[in-house]
Amino acid sequence: MKSLTFKQKLSLVYLCLVPLVVMAIAFGVGHISYKTYLPVWIVNACFMITAVWNLGARNFSSDNRETKHQVVTALMLFMPWLFFSIFAGMGPPPATLQGWVNSAAEQQIRYTILIAGGILFALGSALLKVKLQAAGENLYSVMASAAINLAVPLFIINMAFWGYYFTDAFRVFIKLGGTKRPDLHGPIKSLFYVISIAEVLLMYLGTVFFAVSLKVTGLFNPVACRYYIIFGLIGMVLVLLPSYWPEPFGTAGFLVAIPAIPFIMPYLIGIHLLKHAKAD
Repeated sequence: MKSLTFKQKLSLVYLCLVPLVVMAIAFGVGHISYKTYLPVWIVNACFMITAVWNLGARNFSSDNRETKHQVVTALMLFMPWLFFSIFAGMGPPPATLQGWVNSAAEQQIRYTILIAGGILFALGSALLKVKLQAAGENLYSVMASAAINLAVPLFIINMAFWGYYFTDAFRVFIKLGGTKRPDLHGPIKSLFYVISIAEVLLMYLGTVFFAVSLKVTGLFNPVACRYYIIFGLIGMVLVLLPSYWPEPFGTAGFLVAIPAIPFIMPYLIGIHLLKHAKAD
């Protein structure tokens, strides 16, 4: 592989920093007006698209089918965070029923974006499995794809629950007043708590298997693969810890289960696939 140009190195650094900066702004600043965050998001999206173009997306026009396949795979894994970066301005979901209802349209947009991200992730993981199998790895790549295929439907159902069921339910709760909730509300919340744990666990598991497969095939540096594996395993352990555990475990478990967080490692895998895409 040829060494990266300065422009490519700058693009790589920018893309790698995006998730960290988004999370820092989202939790540090919180919700801001859409009149502010939409223009900022559009500018950032343009920067991200320019960066991936510089890094290797331009090779999509290559006559080499393998290179084109790699670029498309990388873009599918990259695109969820292209859209998720808008969450820097949206901030975390509201903590009160009234706050949620007052921003109902924005919350539904938030979870619709997450659903779209899940679909793109499923497509990207399917393409990545094909690439790894073509490189001769037929064990970990298949298990990774199976884990993702189990996770994404659960993820979509869970995001639809949060974005649409909760939004309508909160409207009803406010109209009813008081603290009384329908009898089924508690059991339904418990069910979706289990679904959310299963979905996140499977996403991290799939990422770990993909990292092992990338290491076996030699497509990625073994050290980088080791980091993916370690962080994936840590995510799996933390998400299983009970919320009542002492700090910092409670907060860490909450953070790794935030819907956009499990997409970070696949996003980074996509970026590095672009970096390794060879021009004709």
